[in-house]
Amino acid sequence: MLDVVARAGFAVMALLHIMIGAIAVALVLGAPGQAEPTGAIEQLAANAWGPAVMWAGFIGCAGLSLWQLSEATLRARHLPRGQRLGKLVSSGFLSIAYGSVGLSFAGFALGNRGDSGDSTRDFSRALVQSPFGVPVLIALGLTIIGIGVYFMVKGAGKKFKDELRHFEGTHRGHLVSVLGVAGHIAKGVALVLTGLLFVIAAATNDPGSSTGLDGSLKALQDHPFGPVLLTAIGAGFVAYGAFALVRARFGRM
Repeated sequence: MLDVVARAGFAVMALLHIMIGAIAVALVLGAPGQAEPTGAIEQLAANAWGPAVMWAGFIGCAGLSLWQLSEATLRARHLPRGQRLGKLVSSGFLSIAYGSVGLSFAGFALGNRGDSGDSTRDFSRALVQSPFGVPVLIALGLTIIGIGVYFMVKGAGKKFKDELRHFEGTHRGHLVSVLGVAGHIAKGVALVLTGLLFVIAAATNDPGSSTGLDGSLKALQDHPFGPVLLTAIGAGFVAYGAFALVRARFGRM
C-alpha cells in the first residue's frame, strides 16, 4: 500500500516540476508567476477542483515521505554500515523535502497560503541574527549546492537508470534517458543557484538576498544570457517532470 501511495507521490512531484518549468519559461516571456513548488501549488488550487487536488497532493507527498523514511531505516538495515549511513542521509533528506511539500498542499487546502520566497527570507534573517547563524546558513547553502552537484553528476552519468525497469535497450529507453539527463542537470543547476544565494546572504549579512528557487531563477533575468539559461532550465524541469512520471509508473520500489 505504501508503494502504491508513493508512486502517486512521484506523479504529484512530476506535475509540480512540469508546472515549475512552464512558469520559468513564461517568466522569460514577461508573464507573472512563482517558479517554485508553492507557486505551482497555488495555480493548482485556483481551479474548481482545488480542495480535492490539494488533499490528493498531500496524501501522495505524505506517502512518498513515509516511503523514503522506510528506505532510510527499515529497508537499509541489512546494508553495510557505510551504505546504511549514506542511505540514511539521502533518503532522510528526501523524506523531509517531500514532507514539506505535502504540508504546503495541506496549508493551501486549509486556506493558509504563503510565499516561499518570503518564508526563505524570514528563515535566513532569523538564522543570521542568531549566535551561530552565519556558519549555519553557509553550511545550508553549501549542502544545497552539494545536492545540486549530485543531481548534475547523476544526470551526466545516467545513474538514474538503476531506478527504472523495462526500458533498457529500447527506443523508449533512449527517450527516457534523454529526459533523465536533461532533467537532472537542469534541476542540479537550479539547486546550485539556490545554494549560492544562501551563501551570499550569509557572506554579505543580507538575508533579503536569499529568496529560494523562485528568486534564484528570476535573478537570471538581469544577466545578458539569463533568459536563454532560464528557458533551458525551465525546459529541463519539464523534462525532469516527464521522467518522474515514468519513474512513478515503472520505477523500482
